[in-house]
Amino acid sequence: MCQIYAGQDPRRYAATTRRMRINRQSTSIRLENLFWDILDELAESEGLSTAAFVSKLQDEVVQLHGEPVNFSSLLRCTCLVYLDRKQSVVRGPASREPVDITA
Repeated sequence: MCQIYAGQDPRRYAATTRRMRINRQSTSIRLENLFWDILDELAESEGLSTAAFVSKLQDEVVQLHGEPVNFSSLLRCTCLVYLDRKQSVVRGPASREPVDITA
């Protein structure tokens, strides 16, 4: 089992810092490359650049819950929610079993 995880390409978990503007403020965010890949995909699915998506997310979180304590953790969890929702669409939300889409 651990070979699945241990054998992954180290570039996936190497961290990269990206500079971006969030609500007109320049900032740096450091995440593992795999999370950046997921955020890029998520942003594209929303028709936004990654920076615009992250900025919009930050705005909405502040409105709902106030300033997040750890924004990088919020972004990682956002990626996990996105993957979970994406998987639910394929498998069906109630059963989590594969859905026969050919029937």
